[in-house]
Amino acid sequence: MSPPFAVVAVLAACLCGVPLLVVCSDHLNYRPIIGVLAQENIVGDPHAQGSSYIAASYVKYLESAGARVVPIRIHQTDEEYEKIFHSINGLLLPGGDVDLETSQFSRLSKIFYDLAIKANDASDYFPIWGTCQGLQQMTVLTSNKNLLTLTDTKAVALPLTFTPASQNSRLFKTFPGSLLQSLSEDNITSNFHSWSLSLQNYSRNVKLKRFYKILTTNTDGRREFVSTMEAYHYPFYAVQWHPEKSPFEWVDKPGMVHSAASVRASFYTAHFFVSEAMKNHHKFSSASEEERALIYNYSPVFTGLDGIFVQNYYFD
Repeated sequence: MSPPFAVVAVLAACLCGVPLLVVCSDHLNYRPIIGVLAQENIVGDPHAQGSSYIAASYVKYLESAGARVVPIRIHQTDEEYEKIFHSINGLLLPGGDVDLETSQFSRLSKIFYDLAIKANDASDYFPIWGTCQGLQQMTVLTSNKNLLTLTDTKAVALPLTFTPASQNSRLFKTFPGSLLQSLSEDNITSNFHSWSLSLQNYSRNVKLKRFYKILTTNTDGRREFVSTMEAYHYPFYAVQWHPEKSPFEWVDKPGMVHSAASVRASFYTAHFFVSEAMKNHHKFSSASEEERALIYNYSPVFTGLDGIFVQNYYFD
């Protein structure tokens, strides 16, 4: 059940979230670059080129809030990934459909997750955002096991059920009250996942309970599952739903929402994460190295309006 409007109003008004690291506006990085992890090509994709892809909607999502993007390709060395880590200002783990323990995507995720933990412990503010599969991967990395459960959430739009912990969350504290009300009352969050972290499995795992604060939940009618979370002591955030789809994916199927409120939700989540990335000051060793790394060196492929994504970037 969604919260009454009074709770939503408190969410909008509450400014008491304690920052992990106070960064003055004079010291923000207004040219943030965020890395997006590639993953193995979808089996049967007739447009596939090379060995991996990134859906273009994640790139547009970050660019819409003032960031540039560096694709992080699979099959590189640990040393190359560490160099990339120290050149970018944040990391996005996208949705998809790969094995969360044996895929190249999972290998890369662990490398960057471990580097981010180490950096933040040393007061080097480095944010991570996970969407759908990204949230699931983060739970595997934190708990060291796969605790996901099957849910009937493959193509459905849902409202969010806000938890009391969301009232002092970093993620939601700047959202307008009208948007929080729409998120809590209307079917505007797109869900395209068969696996979820049930609230029961979260509650039973000490590592997850100590690491993540649950901000919203959802249910498929049988199981309540985690739909939005943030780490207590690290700038790590994750959603099981897809904020990037509303403005940038146009496949006509159940679960897709293009309402004004859903597009606002996309912008506010993207703006929040890009603002977090602005607190990081990693940079490339030279302008030419930065230029070679950016997504602008690749062209997205239009895959049609009957596929999974409208456009994909493909990589060797």
